[in-house]
Amino acid sequence: MLPIDDARIRASFINATQRERAAVTLPAGFATLDWDALDFFGWRDPKLPKVGYVVTETEGGLVGIMLREADGRIRTRPQCSWCEDVTLPNDVVFYTAKRAGASGRNGNTVGTLACAGFECSRNVRRLPSVAYLGFDVEAARQRRMEALREHVAGFVHTVREGS
Repeated sequence: MLPIDDARIRASFINATQRERAAVTLPAGFATLDWDALDFFGWRDPKLPKVGYVVTETEGGLVGIMLREADGRIRTRPQCSWCEDVTLPNDVVFYTAKRAGASGRNGNTVGTLACAGFECSRNVRRLPSVAYLGFDVEAARQRRMEALREHVAGFVHTVREGS
């Protein structure tokens, strides 16, 4: 992912009001992020514990999504829909996001299971275990990174277009 600044991040949100955009709190260490190790930029708001943000590059430019962690607990250990890591070192929670435009203003939302702290980029970069003799672990890691980008892009498309 290419480095982005505070102003571009705030302007990228497609499902947030002007007031919500202005209230976005960037994470500690934002200035020192390793952008090359990110497939998307996601973080939890340090001032609003139930709010998270995801910013990603799409063909149409930079797109940001504001998410809210759903109330309640999931009874079983879920799998992240984005990184699909089966050996998760972190929690997975259910997030909801208002749809963009009039649909979102009418209260329509979409949900996803994602890593609680958006650790997906780190998860897909871990080398997988060798599945069989001759298994190419680096190629498998590259496929997982590409799949993560596709899953996040698909979620962004659903929030933006409603389908």
